[in-house]
Amino acid sequence: MPRPTFTVTAVWRTCVGQLKPRPGLVVIGAGISRRMLATAATVPQNLTEKIVQKYSVGLPQGKYVRAGDFVTIKPQHCMTHDNSWPVAMKFHGLGATKVCDDRQVVLTLDHDVQNKSPKNLEKYANIENFAHKHGIDFYPAGRGIGHQILVEEGYAFPGTLTVASDSHSNMYGGVGCLGTPMVRTDAAAIWATGQTWWQIPPVAKVELRGRLPSGVSGKDVIVALCGVFNKDDVLNHAIEFVGDAIPDLTVDDRLTIANMTTEWGALSGLFPVDEALINWLRSRVLRLPQPHPRVSSDRVEALADLLQIGDPTLSPSEGAIYAKHLVLDLSTLAPYVSGPNSVKVINSLTDLAKQDIAIQKAYLVSCTNSRLSDIQAAAEVVKGRKVAPSVEFYIAAASSNVQADAEADGAWNTLLEAGAKPLPAGCGPCIGLGVGLLQDGEVGISATNRNFKGRMGSKDALAYLASPAVVAASAVLGRIGSPAEVEGGVVSHNLQLVSAELPVDDSGAAAEDDAAAPTQVLDGFPALIEGELVFCDADNINTDGIYPGKYTYQDDVTRDTMAKVCMENYDASFGSKTHAGDVIVSGFNFGTGSSREQAATCILARDIRLVVAGSFGNIFFRNSINNALLTLELPALISLLRDKFKASEPELTRRTGLFIKWDVPNARVQVREGAEPDGRVVLEQKIGDLGPNLQDIIINGGLEGWVKNEISKSA
Repeated sequence: MPRPTFTVTAVWRTCVGQLKPRPGLVVIGAGISRRMLATAATVPQNLTEKIVQKYSVGLPQGKYVRAGDFVTIKPQHCMTHDNSWPVAMKFHGLGATKVCDDRQVVLTLDHDVQNKSPKNLEKYANIENFAHKHGIDFYPAGRGIGHQILVEEGYAFPGTLTVASDSHSNMYGGVGCLGTPMVRTDAAAIWATGQTWWQIPPVAKVELRGRLPSGVSGKDVIVALCGVFNKDDVLNHAIEFVGDAIPDLTVDDRLTIANMTTEWGALSGLFPVDEALINWLRSRVLRLPQPHPRVSSDRVEALADLLQIGDPTLSPSEGAIYAKHLVLDLSTLAPYVSGPNSVKVINSLTDLAKQDIAIQKAYLVSCTNSRLSDIQAAAEVVKGRKVAPSVEFYIAAASSNVQADAEADGAWNTLLEAGAKPLPAGCGPCIGLGVGLLQDGEVGISATNRNFKGRMGSKDALAYLASPAVVAASAVLGRIGSPAEVEGGVVSHNLQLVSAELPVDDSGAAAEDDAAAPTQVLDGFPALIEGELVFCDADNINTDGIYPGKYTYQDDVTRDTMAKVCMENYDASFGSKTHAGDVIVSGFNFGTGSSREQAATCILARDIRLVVAGSFGNIFFRNSINNALLTLELPALISLLRDKFKASEPELTRRTGLFIKWDVPNARVQVREGAEPDGRVVLEQKIGDLGPNLQDIIINGGLEGWVKNEISKSA
């Protein structure tokens, strides 16, 4: 795609090979990094903002980041897995020849480890050779799932920011590390320059109260959260877990909960640093060979000292701003099962056990629930018993280290003696790869994270999610059932689940907005972005609706053709109703679906530079900025437009006569009637800063252009 007609202006340089030791990198024996000892912000920040502050580069003097701001981040680590070779191809396509920081990048092979085809083995060999050439840490097929490795080996460490080109990067929040997913272009940018961009999401406080009853696990907590708050309550939010229940949650439970915040719709799920986590880290020091480059006694004890003195970097500030406050009373929970084929559908085990739902397959696999405690819980249920003849029960440890621990403990052999079928440490059935997939008409119950239709095999199968103990019990019973039934008992009655959404105090935000200094605008970037709003009144417009799938893999589609077919699957009249310079405004979750970049570039082909929505699908959002298409989330505008036109004849695409003005220096949006500047203002609100870092990416035609420019400057 042609680059926007902006003047290229360099503002700050990166590069990147000389950043050693990196800020935030802790050297063995040096204790905790100086970054962890930063002075507390004078502006109240939540924990997510504090961590992002530490890993942001190029911030103006005195700038404290907040939700909504676009920032450039230099994460502590970036992990890619089986997609490492496509990332490497993109890396080479950018003109990069050297990884910026070989200590930042981690490569793991975990998704398709059962595939021994020459093509897959060649890809795996290419990835391994790339890692060795660039001195990158590499973990081969069979070592385990990448997310588990990052936790075990300390790449995900409390108080740091670690990203991965995989949606379940949220899991790192279970150990107090801010983890969030990136797309492949972001990963290639990090390899080449050490950094990429991020917009800090709205942050939801999720308060966990009470204590889990016996037989209820972390899996039941997240299944309950997904099922109770199931109206996209935390879609594209960062989550911070708080509450008096947390000290009693094991780290394994926290990892499970954080892992499935992805399915809940969030971009991260962060638990606090506390004494339980410190003790877990101390156990890791004993488990890992020492000296270890990331999990050392010095580093852990330095963190423990900070916790003891109440260091402000480890907790939210008094008066920190949250977008939402959700509450769940864990003492009212019981074992739950989600599904079939949706994490938003919650069922009590009591109810399902009465329905006598026969199963054909059971799974204890994945990064969600295949750690030692999960394997032990399943083994306790099946000990001395056999898997039902009608059931295939597949097990895979989250890593080879976990499997070794389970073998030493005896739990692994207990499962094998019961008739479980072992698989190599890796993703496997969870993502529909390898043996043991669900066939037409089958029913499966799994301790994994996703039960989307067709995810684990046939689209004509039914998939349920549950805890390891319930999965194991169901495998023995041959139907969905409880560990109590395996023992000859009955399923306990449900308690009345207690949850709530509490009001939040955002009064501090207005005062901070009034005191904020104007944002610098680069030469060549417009200080004002304006256009008429064209309303596509629908939620969940997917990438197929934006750019037809039949064109996705055609390499010779012209810009004119892309412009012509833009949005045609949503509305065939879209092309005749829109003009260059318009601003698309749509409902919620715009751009959901596949990862095709053309969904963004076809809009640019129509010379439309800005899309406004109630919310965006995260991959579309990242692809948009990476291709220089600007986006804004304005839920209040969607409500205003729907109210304004509720009595009008329905139109899929409607010219509204309303004009939007984005004041970039003052981070403020105004919507007025008519094109004239004195038109009546119907909406005005503060938004996040579009800082020079993001402006520079847009000026360069997107992230790839920015990376090429940075590489050329350091050549």
